[in-house]
Amino acid sequence: MVALGVALGLLLLFALRAHVRADSIHDESSRLLNFRGADFRFASYMGDYMVLQKEPAGAVIWGFGLSEATVTVTLCREEETIMKKVTQVPAHSNKWMVVLDPMKPGGPYEVMAQLTLGKTNLTVSVQGVLFGDVWLCSGQSNMQMTVSQIFNATQELANTEAYQSVRILSVSLNQAERELEDLADVDLPWSKPTAENLGHGNFEYMSAVCWLFGRHLYDTLQYPVGLVSSSWGGTPIEAWSSERSLKACGVTKEGFIRPMTISGPSEHSVLWNAMIHPLTNMTLKGVIWYQGEANIDFNRNLYNCTFPALIEDWRQTFHLGSHRQTERRLPFGFVQLSAVLTEEESDDGFSQIRWHQTADLGYVPNPRMPNTFMAVAVDLGDRDSPFGSIHPRDKQTVAYRLHLGARAVAYGEKTLTFQGPLPEKMELWAGPGLLSLTYSQHIEVRRQDDKIFEISCCGDHQCKWLPAPMNTSSAQTLALDIRALTMDGAGRTGVAPHVSEVSGE
Repeated sequence: MVALGVALGLLLLFALRAHVRADSIHDESSRLLNFRGADFRFASYMGDYMVLQKEPAGAVIWGFGLSEATVTVTLCREEETIMKKVTQVPAHSNKWMVVLDPMKPGGPYEVMAQLTLGKTNLTVSVQGVLFGDVWLCSGQSNMQMTVSQIFNATQELANTEAYQSVRILSVSLNQAERELEDLADVDLPWSKPTAENLGHGNFEYMSAVCWLFGRHLYDTLQYPVGLVSSSWGGTPIEAWSSERSLKACGVTKEGFIRPMTISGPSEHSVLWNAMIHPLTNMTLKGVIWYQGEANIDFNRNLYNCTFPALIEDWRQTFHLGSHRQTERRLPFGFVQLSAVLTEEESDDGFSQIRWHQTADLGYVPNPRMPNTFMAVAVDLGDRDSPFGSIHPRDKQTVAYRLHLGARAVAYGEKTLTFQGPLPEKMELWAGPGLLSLTYSQHIEVRRQDDKIFEISCCGDHQCKWLPAPMNTSSAQTLALDIRALTMDGAGRTGVAPHVSEVSGE
């Protein structure tokens, strides 16, 4: 009886083990079967003709697969294997990622990824890949304007043949309540430039500023440039900022009243979540930014915090997301807002935003905004622009000035003049009623009229911008006549000039 009991026990144990193994096989088979109906793929912004960041950084390749599968990424050129990287999809995850060894600029290459799990083998690949410098272009409508909307559009659209190594990608307009891991969609996948995709329509597809900036860089660098456009017109900086950067500036959602200047999404972080965060695994060379108009009547006085905070947060997130391949102090360029030309002279808030764009210091780079550069555009107001004077059609000058800043800050050209003359010293000569300005570099003065300079005069806790006629000038100095600014209506000395910004040409 004992022997029979032992035999029955062993039989039951074997049956139980067989059942467990059968269930395990069934579960694994079901998992593979379900997976075959899903995607093994690269991240949505990766595709044929893409540009990956060149040396000294390593480009990040990532995508989605099956938990615990092995993924092998191979870089090939003309059927020759250049390198292989192997990784495993973590348990309870479907995301895989590798960092390629730094590559010299050039191409084309093929990037192939192969997933292996048991007897399952799946392969995806992209062709025509180049290595070069990758720049992200973001902001609102001035960044979103296409080549068909700018001066000399016909000629610019015809000038693409020599720039086939400048590749372009445009992110779709989407918003999200939480940070997305991948883009929901792209409007224009990685492409070679053509008249059709550069001038697709008003505020659609590829940014003119982004394209012209990349074209200027290519002329200088003579190696591939990748341009990623992610912008949406009529949007405030709060929509492009993470919750943590807004919190750092004390920005809350309480008391929100949507002003007329905002026509696009305005809720906190919705564009950061959907249109920037999914890109943060990408290895970048730098960022250019054109935004601020939507903050004229919305949290304007906080822009001197929210803009530097956005720059710092983007830098930190791209640095960590790319496994520290993107520089911690990622070069960040931006466009100063142009003048709004109207028949009435009024304080429209644009001068304050321009001041806040520099963290209230008047120039960049500065201690609060290191490794940044600015393209001045206050002189580019376009009275006859069909899109309004705040949307100047002269995007060529904007892009040229941006590329000068990039060459100086991002590429370290030491002898390049990329900034306008900045006042180095100011002296008030009370007797003759003159304000003497000494500049840090040679200046060229072209007298147009007596209103080419303005001074902010402050008194009784109020400030007002008033014209200050030029008196005399030399190679590095000029004197402004401020007698009219220091007399009140009764002829008494009243408001003292407080120079917070000097503008002119």
